Amino acid sequence: MSLPKRVVLVGPMGAGKSTIGRMLAKELGYRFLDSDRIIEQRCGANIPWIFDVEGEAGFRQRETAMLGELANEEHTVLATGGGAVMRPENHPLLKKDAMVIYLKTSIEQQVERTRKDRNRPLLQNDDPEAVLRNLFSIRDPLYSGLADIIMYTDRKSPRLVVRQLVNRLNPRTPRHKRQIRKEGRNHV
Repeated sequence: MSLPKRVVLVGPMGAGKSTIGRMLAKELGYRFLDSDRIIEQRCGANIPWIFDVEGEAGFRQRETAMLGELANEEHTVLATGGGAVMRPENHPLLKKDAMVIYLKTSIEQQVERTRKDRNRPLLQNDDPEAVLRNLFSIRDPLYSGLADIIMYTDRKSPRLVVRQLVNRLNPRTPRHKRQIRKEGRNHV
């Protein structure tokens, strides 16, 4: 089995898509892309500002355009925004030549990981946990339906998740080859 042309990470906010994505890309020898960060760079504004000015619908239009552009990038690991799965037209863009990985985490972990983050417009209210529960009930079936691999991230270090993903994607990654050479074997 060879590595997929692209790896796409989906899942809720706080699941670790950016952190794990960066580490996974390095491990695979791929380029890391974060759709939300690219949108911010191109707009010259952060996501909360885009939400304030254009609303969620405006942001989602930008997101779909960005996913369309990134769908042709090979040898990449793409971290998507939590809501990227909400528009059906995004589904083929996420799946195109890609292995889709759903980083699944509990509501409790999401609350813990996002509680101090002011860059998440949907959570800027009096009950962010209720928002996360509602989003999970809507989005979890979409994440699961798109996923080739579902990886639970609760109480796991990013390094462990990456190691488990590398083993699931392909046991013969550059790291594996380096390990074989290090052990003195002549075959790969």
